[in-house]
Amino acid sequence: MYVLSVLVLIGSGTVAGVLFAVALSTVPALAAMPPDRYVYTHTLLGRNWDPTMPIIVLGTTLLDVVLAVLTPGAVPRSLIIGAAVCLAGVSAVSHLRNVPINRRVHRTDPDAIPPGWQDPRPLWRRWHTLRTALAMAALALNGLAVTLPS
Repeated sequence: MYVLSVLVLIGSGTVAGVLFAVALSTVPALAAMPPDRYVYTHTLLGRNWDPTMPIIVLGTTLLDVVLAVLTPGAVPRSLIIGAAVCLAGVSAVSHLRNVPINRRVHRTDPDAIPPGWQDPRPLWRRWHTLRTALAMAALALNGLAVTLPS
């Protein structure tokens, strides 16, 4: 169970860290760009996220479920279940909200931004902020669960 605890901390820490870094640095940089540069840069940045991040998020969610089943105490088990729910939320927000926006941006020709182009950055940022908060909560819940005294 010790190895499983370490793995959920590594997974949830990676998810929280990546999303926090994107929120802190990438989102403001993209917001400062003119639309053509934004579309071009966003497309370049998005190339390596799939399938890496979905695997980490869903894999850690699964590990949390397994850890919850194996954890004897009600309080740590509840915290781990909460972490799994938060990570499932990260996946849901990513898949249902951010990914469709990403696909729309990737279909946009940066050299031919259409008149009346609807800038997706504010909406994307709001959804990203939500999934970042969920990821941070998952990390906190996992951290508490595995460090509670027995």
